[in-house]
Amino acid sequence: MENEPEGKRLKKSTLVKLGLGLVLLGAVGLLVLQGVDLKALMDQALELVRTAGPVAFFVGMAVVPAFGFPLSPFTLSAGSVFVPTLGWPTVLIALWVALAVNVTITYCLSRWIARPLLEKVVTRFGYKWPQVPAEAAWRFTILLRVTPGPPFVVQSALLGLAEVPFRIYLIGSVIIAGFYGTAFAVFGEALLSGQGRMILIGVGAMAGLSVGAQLLRKHLVKKKLAEAVHGV
Repeated sequence: MENEPEGKRLKKSTLVKLGLGLVLLGAVGLLVLQGVDLKALMDQALELVRTAGPVAFFVGMAVVPAFGFPLSPFTLSAGSVFVPTLGWPTVLIALWVALAVNVTITYCLSRWIARPLLEKVVTRFGYKWPQVPAEAAWRFTILLRVTPGPPFVVQSALLGLAEVPFRIYLIGSVIIAGFYGTAFAVFGEALLSGQGRMILIGVGAMAGLSVGAQLLRKHLVKKKLAEAVHGV
């Protein structure tokens, strides 16, 4: 598996995502056929979020995904629920701060709680727990963050377990996740409010980020291979 071609791995990842998407669409279609009012359910869920208030929402966004809950429900609903009362600048600042707190929590749990315990287990079997070299920390952080597939919390945990310096981890994670979160917030707000132009802007932003991330990922992989060939 380690020697599996990059293109083949990406193809498998795409097929898995397509399969999950089809399952989700099938589930939604089944609910519609059974007469379930999905819009009413969505409105109720958003009203609950709105009632809880922005402080509870963004504190929840900072804490809950650090323990495995998906981040996307927060980023997709933040704009739609709170932009009408708080405005975009406040919502985006709160979103980025919540992301910073979130990745900090996960780093602390993985780096200073999980890693020492795992190191003890690994050491007993005569192995050494891997650590990312200092000169590769930036590249490893960016490469992992732009790699499709692993959930956000898993990416954070892996970076913490690998002992990536916290400064590099925090800056790289917040910048990349912040841009994705902003695009999701714009798209979610436009979708739920029915703004066609903003939907296109949100979709375009997400598509642009996805393409840019893949180009950056390919560049970093090629650079790593080139360094390996030249013995760097």
